[in-house]
Amino acid sequence: MSNQKKRNFHIEAFKHRVVVDPKYAEKIWSILEHAIHEIYNHNASGLSFEELYRNAYNMVLHKFGEKLYSGLVTTMTAHLKEISKSIEAAQGGLFLEELNRKWNDHNKALQMIRDILMYMDRTYIPNTHKTPVHELGLNLWRDNVIHSSKIQSRLLSMLLELIHRERTGEVIDRGLMRNIIKMLMDIGSSVYQEDFEKPFLEVSAEFYRRESQKFIECCDTGDYLKKAEIRLNEEIERVTHFLDVKSEVNITNVVEKEMIANHMMRLIHMENYGLVNMFLDDKYEDLERMYNLFRRVPNGLSITRDVMTSHLREIGKQLVTDAEKLKDPVEFVQRLLDEKDKYDNIINQAFCNDKTFQNALNSSFEYLT
Repeated sequence: MSNQKKRNFHIEAFKHRVVVDPKYAEKIWSILEHAIHEIYNHNASGLSFEELYRNAYNMVLHKFGEKLYSGLVTTMTAHLKEISKSIEAAQGGLFLEELNRKWNDHNKALQMIRDILMYMDRTYIPNTHKTPVHELGLNLWRDNVIHSSKIQSRLLSMLLELIHRERTGEVIDRGLMRNIIKMLMDIGSSVYQEDFEKPFLEVSAEFYRRESQKFIECCDTGDYLKKAEIRLNEEIERVTHFLDVKSEVNITNVVEKEMIANHMMRLIHMENYGLVNMFLDDKYEDLERMYNLFRRVPNGLSITRDVMTSHLREIGKQLVTDAEKLKDPVEFVQRLLDEKDKYDNIINQAFCNDKTFQNALNSSFEYLT
């Protein structure tokens, strides 16, 4: 036996093609369709997911994947159109609550449906380059609910109105806002950007344009900068609570442009309250706030530095043209040193010890001497 050649067995595929009765596919699909209805109607507890999975598996195995997929699209679309009507009917503040509730329901349903159709998701869909079940569910929600003619503009208006209320001092339901905004992000970054962020930034620019004009007419530079700082911090906090983290740079750019950059020269040169007056009056807190805000906008620090340099040279000019001071060289040098110490302290404490300001200060005193 040991010398005998071992036989190699080769198992060939069964070549006889099994033709499945189309009525079989109809019967199986009707079972799956009924299950999808039950899931959306919150009656999933009585379903056998193992049996449903096996039915979906058999449909794909017997080449009825297209029927299963198209049936899913049709059935899910029909449910979402009904859901859309329910959301549209919600009045006032209940609108967002109903939208949030239905979104959560849809996500739960989608998870169960995806589990049942897992075999289709892993085989038929990649082979035919169709949209996976979960992504399909998000797209259908977008097209039939969020982009419904009676929901889309209403949703945007309510979100913008709530943000406006918060900006004007009202307390809003940030948890609900976070859920709705996250829904838009989950559907896709382009939906968040086009349906919300773009108009949000436009409305915000107009809000801060009007507010900054009102503030600049009634506030001194120090008070104005406090208000600008508060608004900037509020927008950063708003992002952390319910906006996409990527929106922070966009909304802060709006506040910086409308509240700081557009009024920078007027703030610096405001009569009796501008930058030179802050230097003269040792307004360390205001100077630090100006430095931190102006560093956020183009040329903010270079303009501040230029004004400081010009001011220092003006001080030097006054000293060298003061005949009384020049009579006493010791007093003259002491005055220069005192001024140097004063601005050293300002740069160190209010300007974060910024080397470019330190260099400008040193250059100015070299110029004087």
